[in-house]
Amino acid sequence: MCGIAGYLQFDGEPASPVLLRRMGEAIAHRGPDGEGVYSDGACGLVHRRLAIIDLSPAGHQPMATEDGRFVLTYNGEVFNFQELRIELEALGWRFHSRTDSEVVLKAYAQWGEAAVSRFNGQFAVAIWDKVARTLFLARDRYGIKPLYYMRDGSRIVFGSEVKAILRHPACRAGMDEEGLYEYLTFQNFFTDRTLFRGVRLLPPGCWLRVAESGTGETVRYWDFHFSEPEQPESDEAYREELDRLLRQAVRRQLVSDVEVGAYLSGGMDSGTITALAAQDLPYMRSFTCGFDLSSASGIELGFDERQKAERMSYLFRTEHYEMVLKAGDMERVMPRLAWHIEEPRVGQSYPNFYAAQLASKFCKVVLSGEGGDELFAGYPWRYYRAVVNDDFEHYSDKYFQFWQRLLPADSAAAVLAPIWNRVKHVSTRDIFRDVFHEHAHRLTRPEDYINHSLYFEAKTFLHGLLVVEDKLAMAHGLEMRVPFLDNDLVDFAMRVPAHLKLGNLSEVVRLNENEPGPKTARYFEKTRDGKLLLRRVMERYVPKDVADGVKQGFSAPDASWFRGESIEYVRRRLMGRDARIFEYLDRSAVQSMVGDHLEGRENRRLLIWSLLNLEEWLNISDTDDWGGHEYR
Repeated sequence: MCGIAGYLQFDGEPASPVLLRRMGEAIAHRGPDGEGVYSDGACGLVHRRLAIIDLSPAGHQPMATEDGRFVLTYNGEVFNFQELRIELEALGWRFHSRTDSEVVLKAYAQWGEAAVSRFNGQFAVAIWDKVARTLFLARDRYGIKPLYYMRDGSRIVFGSEVKAILRHPACRAGMDEEGLYEYLTFQNFFTDRTLFRGVRLLPPGCWLRVAESGTGETVRYWDFHFSEPEQPESDEAYREELDRLLRQAVRRQLVSDVEVGAYLSGGMDSGTITALAAQDLPYMRSFTCGFDLSSASGIELGFDERQKAERMSYLFRTEHYEMVLKAGDMERVMPRLAWHIEEPRVGQSYPNFYAAQLASKFCKVVLSGEGGDELFAGYPWRYYRAVVNDDFEHYSDKYFQFWQRLLPADSAAAVLAPIWNRVKHVSTRDIFRDVFHEHAHRLTRPEDYINHSLYFEAKTFLHGLLVVEDKLAMAHGLEMRVPFLDNDLVDFAMRVPAHLKLGNLSEVVRLNENEPGPKTARYFEKTRDGKLLLRRVMERYVPKDVADGVKQGFSAPDASWFRGESIEYVRRRLMGRDARIFEYLDRSAVQSMVGDHLEGRENRRLLIWSLLNLEEWLNISDTDDWGGHEYR
């Protein structure tokens, strides 16, 4: 894991090593173990190294092939690199290190862009072809590793984080108002936009090639495809294959020359990953963040999972560390957090920042349970909302209404009044619909709509989580690995029949069809299953009550804290006369919505969290600190 950056001038102006080093300095936290700079005419590459495999100088980057034609700067881990190396050696290639970086470089030299389809791992890669004078950029299938770029008629500038791009004097950090509208609708970005005007995030499963002349192309080389099998296997066969693939995925991702630990919440995903890893790693360390619940109420009283995590640590014999977060911790960390994540996406991420900070004190690699929910239907109350439809457009309309997480479409004009005339042409409904790409016209059964919903969440919600998690881990020089997103495991999960993920499908169909009117209690009672196949396999490794537990996200009791200990902080940041967000948002409309939460009429914790992030984003942009040293 590392940080990469660079640029290619289309006008022939030579790349500056001094500028490249400045770009690398902006992401030094991603690679504290070394730096490297390469320039060849109009192209320049920079690398910040976090040494994980082959800690010797042989792993230094940028790395070139022996003939000097191809030069690599690379961030990530390709877990099948040893098998690829054997294949490449049989083709005549020789290796001078034990790194996966050298395998990635020579795989591209051998197979060109087709090499990325062979990689099983997490990566963002840039390769300069000195002969063809082309720059190749690529990102892994699922978007675990980010890769941003800014392109105009004179150049393309890229980096693992936006702050590296903003070190280039031609790149400035203005607000993308259309991106702001998109974010405030979904609490996420479904397109390749960001909050930074002109900056794009290369989509997962895509590569981009640009010539020195400025011409280029973007190609999608992989996509999710959830579908019902034509000839399903027996339930037992699915269980045994999932068990085999889970164990294989975890074992693959344990390859490292430094210590590997694991996040361990009280849930089954991280519990199973930790249990399997602990079978191969003696004296493994695990990490949990809990919450002070002295002022929590309602559902938030169950948010502290430390006791469950401690129990599993005892069973798996890990060396366990935990910390307890309080309301003031959010206020304290917000400036650093906003600087590191650069743009808010899904969820409330500061607990994850602290979890990464804790883990980084003891190891350089940590395993995470991300992906289990999205692959195996861990949010059943979402999918069940969209199983009975007249056609795709009906389904899309219903699901669009559900996924407006912050601002409903009918309130956007009022809330975005200061900029509405500049963004009103944007159709968030179309943005939502376009996620589905070529998947829109093959829906005839409830199972098809379930698979459609799984596709949507893998493309949007999971991607948002991965982008944030990468930055939070790398903020502390920590590599996060995601065993659930092993290629073989993902390919299998996409072929698992819907009835092995959601057991109450037929009952919910009947409930939706035959019982119109108020039925909230019965509806949610029917939609608390999910991940059925995964639960049956996981109970081999975690206690049965954990495998059968109700889904619990990793969230702080912010709804209570925003009304309690942090209420003055919220008022100061979002109600003050000098709040910057009101250059883009209507003060009266926003403060009415915030007031609804503070006075207990509505739960708007996600909106408040997002507004606090935006306010911090604007403050950092005002002081032009994105390209500076770590913001404190």
